[in-house]
Amino acid sequence: MMNKMIVANLANRPVRSVISIAAIALEVALILLIVGFSIGLLNDSRSRQAGIGADVIVLPPGSSNIVSLTGSPMPVKIGDIIAKLPHVAVVAPVLIQVSTSGGHLQNIFGIDLRSFEALHPFTFLLGGRFKASNDVIVDDVYANGNHVKVGDTVNLLNQNFGICGIVAHGQGARIFLPLPKLQELNGAIGRATAFYIKADNPANTDTVVAEIKNIPHMETYGVHSMREYLSMLTPDNIPMLSTFIHIVIGISVTIGFIVIFQAMYAAVMERTREIGILKSLGASRFYIIDAILRETALLAVGGIIVGILISLATSAMIEKRTTLPVDITSKWIISAVLIAIVGSIAGAIYPAFKAAQKDPIDALAYE
Repeated sequence: MMNKMIVANLANRPVRSVISIAAIALEVALILLIVGFSIGLLNDSRSRQAGIGADVIVLPPGSSNIVSLTGSPMPVKIGDIIAKLPHVAVVAPVLIQVSTSGGHLQNIFGIDLRSFEALHPFTFLLGGRFKASNDVIVDDVYANGNHVKVGDTVNLLNQNFGICGIVAHGQGARIFLPLPKLQELNGAIGRATAFYIKADNPANTDTVVAEIKNIPHMETYGVHSMREYLSMLTPDNIPMLSTFIHIVIGISVTIGFIVIFQAMYAAVMERTREIGILKSLGASRFYIIDAILRETALLAVGGIIVGILISLATSAMIEKRTTLPVDITSKWIISAVLIAIVGSIAGAIYPAFKAAQKDPIDALAYE
C-alpha cells in the first residue's frame, strides 16, 4: 500500500521527479566519468610503460613519477657510461615531448630505433621503420582514432611528418620520431628525458639498479626497477590527483544533496494536508519518515541507473572518437552508488523529520 502511494506521489509531480533523478544521475556520471578518465589515463600510462620491455628506468633528479612531465635535462652520454656496467645489455635513451596537436594531449617519443627495439621489437601492422628524419611511426590506436594510414602526412610540433609505419599499441607512446629530430625540434640536442635499460638477466635487475646508483654523481638520479616504478603509478603517488578526485566527489555529492533536499522539502510542504490526514488515521512518526525516505530511495535508484547508463555510453563514445581511455571499474560503480544513496538519504532526513513532527490538527487546517 505504501509503495503504491509513493509511486503515485512521484507520478503526480513528474517535473520535480525528473529533475531529482537527473541531479542524482549527474552526480553519478560526474564521479564515474571524471574518476574513470583520471584512472584510465594512469592505467594506460602504466600498461604502456610496462610494454616497453625495460627492466630499469633512469630519470633525472627531482623528476615526477609521470615520466612525460620530467623534461629533458639528462645528457645522452650518461647512457654510454651505464652501458659499460657488467649486467647491462641495452640502454635506450628516450626524449619525451607532450603535444596538443589536433586538440589531443599526446606523448611523443624521440627514440633511437635500434636500441629501443632491442628492449622489445615493434610489431609492425603496416609499413616499416624510419627511412628519413621526417618519418613518424604511430600505433594502431592513434591511426584508427585519427583516420590516418601509411603515407599520410601529419602535423606535429608545427612540422609535417610522413607516416612510415603503424605498430601495435602498448610500447610507451602512440607517436615515435627519430631521436635526433625531436632533439632538434625541442632544442635539446644531446639530451634525453629517460633511459630505459634491459639487464642481461631479469634476475640481475636489482644489481643493475645498485650499480647505476654507485656511479659518481648518479646517487641523486631516479633509478628504479620497472616493477618499482610501475607500482608508484597510483592516484596516491601522483601529485594532486587524489585531491582532485576527492574534490570531484565532494562537488557531486553537494549537487545531489542540495537537489534532493530542495525536492523533498518542497514535497513535504505541499503535502502538509496529506500528512495531517495520515497522522489523524493513526500513522506514526516512523511511518511518515519511512514514506519520505522510501520516496527518496526510489528517486536515488532511478538516478543511479540513468547515471551509470550515461557514463557507459559517454565513455564508449569518447574511446571510439578519441585515443583517450576511460576506465569505469566495478569498484567505482559500487562507490558511486553508495555515495549517491548516502547523499540522497542525507538530503531527505531533515524534510522527513519535519514531516513527522507536524501536528495533525495544524496540518489539516493548512491551506
